[in-house]
Order: sequence, then C-alpha cells, then structure tokens
Amino acid sequence: MADEHSQTVRVESLMEWLDACPTPFHVAARASEVLTRAGFSRLEADSSFPSRGFRVSDGAVVAWTLGAPGAPLRIIGAHTDSPNLRVHPRPDFSAAGWAQLGVEVYGGVLLNSWLDRDLGVAGRVVDGAGNVTLFAVAEPLARVPQLAIHLDRDVNERGVQLDRQNHLMPVWATGTASFREWLGTNTGISDILSHDAHLFDVQKAALIGSDSSLLASGRLDNQVSCWAAVNAVAAAGQDSTVIVVLNDHEEVGSESVTGAAGPMLERCIELITEQFAMDARARHAFLESAYCLSADNAHAVHPNYPERHEPRHGPLVNAGPALKLNGNMRYATSARGSAHIQSVARTAGVPLQVFVTRNNMPCGSTIGPITATRLGIECIDVGVPQLSMHSAREVCGAADPPRLLDLMSSFLRS
Repeated sequence: MADEHSQTVRVESLMEWLDACPTPFHVAARASEVLTRAGFSRLEADSSFPSRGFRVSDGAVVAWTLGAPGAPLRIIGAHTDSPNLRVHPRPDFSAAGWAQLGVEVYGGVLLNSWLDRDLGVAGRVVDGAGNVTLFAVAEPLARVPQLAIHLDRDVNERGVQLDRQNHLMPVWATGTASFREWLGTNTGISDILSHDAHLFDVQKAALIGSDSSLLASGRLDNQVSCWAAVNAVAAAGQDSTVIVVLNDHEEVGSESVTGAAGPMLERCIELITEQFAMDARARHAFLESAYCLSADNAHAVHPNYPERHEPRHGPLVNAGPALKLNGNMRYATSARGSAHIQSVARTAGVPLQVFVTRNNMPCGSTIGPITATRLGIECIDVGVPQLSMHSAREVCGAADPPRLLDLMSSFLRS
C-alpha cells in the first residue's frame, strides 16, 4: 500500500506540473522552483560555479550535480516544447462580425484536435526596458470552430480537411478587440514591445477510466519526461556527476540557441571539466565513458489501429517505459546502451518494453542522435508509451510516469 500511495502522490505532482506549464517558459520556471527547493543554486553571469546548480535560458534549463573527481558522467535529456498554435505578432483581424486571432502552427500539430476546444493564452511579454514577464490565463478565451456538418455533408466519409492558413484562426470576441491591449490588462505591463503567446486547452490534467488507470492532459509529450528528469536530479546523490538538460524547439528540429543542436549542454560540460581541472585527454575519456538517457514519449499500440505497429515491438500502456531502437539511427540506442539501461531497469525493478517502428512507416526522432553526434556520448532513447501524440490532449498510463522517474533515478546512480 505504501508503494501505491507513493505512486498516487507522484502522479498528482505530475498533474500539478502539467497544469502549471502551458508553455516551455513555464516549464523552465517550474523546474527552477523544484530545483531551488532541493538546494540548487541558479548560476548567474557573475557567480561562481556551484556544485549543485542550474541555469535557465528562455524555455530551456540545464541543471547539474558534481560528483567526486573521477565519478562517471550521467546525463538525462528531454524537451520542453509541444506542438501548438502560437499567436502572430500582429494577430488582430475580423470577419463576419467575429474578432479573430492570427496564429501560426508550431511543430507537427494534429490539427483537428484543436477544433471546438476552449483555449487559454499563455507565454511571456517583453517591455521597453527588456524585462520579461510570464503570464497564463487559463480561462476559455478563444475557440477554433469546426464547420457544421450541414455545410460539409461528407466530412465523416472524407475526413476533416483543414487549410492551415484559413481554417485554424480562432474566434475570441465579437466586433473588434485588441490583443495587445488585452495583454497589457492581463499582465499589468503597459509598455509591451513583443510577446510569445501560445494557445492551450484549458481542460486540466485528469485521471480517466473506470479504474483511473489513465492520465489525460495536454503536453504529455514531452513534459512527462521533464517532470521525471527534474525530480530525479533533485534527489540525486553524488555517486555520479549528473546533468539534466531540458531543451526547447525539439518539435521543429532543435536548431536554436536553446535547442539540442545548440551549445547549452556542451557549455555546461566545459564548465564541469574546468572545475575538475581536466586536460584534453581527461575530458575525452570523461565523455567516452558517459551515458546520456534521452527521454521522449513513445507510441503505445493503438487498439483501433494495431496494424500501424510492429507486431513484436509495440509497447503497451501501464507496462513500463519503452526502450526505443532504430537501425537507421533515428534513435541513438546501440546494443551497448540497450544492455546498460536494461541492467539499470532490472536493478530498479522497473519493467522495460522495446519500441521499434514498422519498416513501411517513417520513424520519428528526438534529441538523442543530436547529442550523440555533437558530443560523442553514448545515448539511449527511452519514453513513456502514449496515444494521441501531438494532439491538443494526449493520454498515457498513469503507472508509467512514476516508473520513468524510478528508471532515471537508478540511471543516475549507475
């Protein structure tokens, strides 16, 4: 019963995280709060390098704990962003008596999932002095209305067909309305020069099912991994030198200052090796013996579409995290990495499944191959199985996120 209680508490913690983090900027802020409570110090430009510290850059975070000199390096990577609709810099327009918002599609959005949902607005504003203010209004403000079936008679046979430019612009008032004025009122900032504003489904994370065995929420991909990684490093000892990096912009290719192809992780490693006074040879050996756990959700077998999955490698919900492999290196896991994480899972008592994509379907990718390529570090791709990936509202097994946390905690001690 104690284990069940612990699992319930951890799932509630994840749900609170999901509700508090409608954007990558809020993920970074939430991670900062958790790390600060755990005794980590925020690295500023003029401060010394702490043994337990973290650094925030926009919607990305890197945190670390220094082990003893000679302790192995263990890294966990995840990403803070999710596909969504983002408000244009000049969003205001009107049509047929409706005030609408211009939006841009971010990432591989499952477009129809955003129809007929109550949407809030969250993000950040920057004022004339360069100050950044986060905001989140979790109230029904906007809605992307679907065309009535009477005006689209064969929609159920043909499927919903959406033009990204013309059919996804939400209504949010009648008559005219100024988004910039609304921002000023809701942030208390009068001199707003720019904004990053994202739409999000205001429905809160919830346990669903007759047995409450499933977790439904927006942004499970990939905030489940962010939540687990931050809590794992917060509780980590000094068996290893540990880094957790939560990158932004994975859903659009990772090529940014805060993306996995950017310098955040590499700079953190440089500072750590400087603290240990390592020369070039020692640095190379340090990295060659390191492991990185790249955590990003996986596709659970869909009960209505079992033919879309490789029959011997389709992970199930509530059966443990999935080890992700791809011979074409869309995932970075090698046989050596696979053996290592299986040993870690066995030690932790965590069930571990295996995910492989069908030969006749394209395979997605994540930050694992990028990290392995940039740094020459052995990377292992894992993730919690889920349905409805890239939907406005996704679903996974409620038992799997705590298991991912247990796997990560054991990995950091390995």
